[in-house]
Parts: sequence; C-alpha cells; structure tokens
Amino acid sequence: MKRITLAVTFFLVLSVCASASASTISRTPVQEKKSLYTRLGGYDAIALVVDDFITRLATDKRFEKFFTGFSDDSKKRLRQHILDQFCAAAGGPCVYTGREMRTSHKGLGITEADWDAAAKHLVAALDKYKVPEAEKNDLLAFVVSQKKDIVEK
Repeated sequence: MKRITLAVTFFLVLSVCASASASTISRTPVQEKKSLYTRLGGYDAIALVVDDFITRLATDKRFEKFFTGFSDDSKKRLRQHILDQFCAAAGGPCVYTGREMRTSHKGLGITEADWDAAAKHLVAALDKYKVPEAEKNDLLAFVVSQKKDIVEK
C-alpha cells in the first residue's frame, strides 16, 4: 500500500510541477518586436537621414521654388518638423506639433513628378546610411500614407 501511495504521490508531484512549468511558460511575455524607431537607430540616426534628405531637396533645382524666401529659422523649423514627424511615426518619443499635411502643403502646387523626385531623394538618403530594407519600407509606407494630402496636381 505504501508503494502505491508513494507512486501516486510521485505522479501528482510530477503533474503539479509540469503544470506549474507550463503555466510559467505561458505567462512569460512573448518577446515583442522592436519599434521602427529602435530599429532605425533612434533619434540621431533618423536626424542624419532627415538632414541628408533636406539637403538633397534644397539643392535640387526642381525644389528651389519651395525653399525660396525661407529664413534660417524657417529652415530649422522645417527640419525639426520633419524629424519629429518621422520620429513619432516610427514609434519614438517625439511629438509632431506641426500643422496637418493638407494645410501645410495647400497652394504649393506639388505635382506627382515633384512627389516622385522627393521620394527618390528620401530613398537615396536612406540608402546612404544603409537603412535595412524592412525599416526603409516601413518608413516609406508612412510617407506614402501622406501623399494624398501633399500632392495637388
């Protein structure tokens, strides 16, 4: 009788341990995918891309008309708005405080060709800093989501 009791107790202990082990595993949080902000390298890495992108736009004759008359302060504010918008869209700690895209681009007459040229500049900036394809596509998906509010013609 002692052997049976001992065997039953042993199996009960094993099943309790297995059950506790299984519930511990199920309670262990699944490793979450890192935010795009983190995968891009954080604020400084995004700032490098934004600075390169803006330099490309500002030095392209096609975009001269959009930057004419900007004071140094206006250029800095534009840079900060783009940086904050990319940072926030990527899940970073930034807060975009600028106007909505439709309002800030209304009347500029941005065409599909302008959009395509600007997109090529952004891709070139991302490529320059060797942003991995998945992260580049995630950031570009955000940018493309803004197109309807930016392109007028």
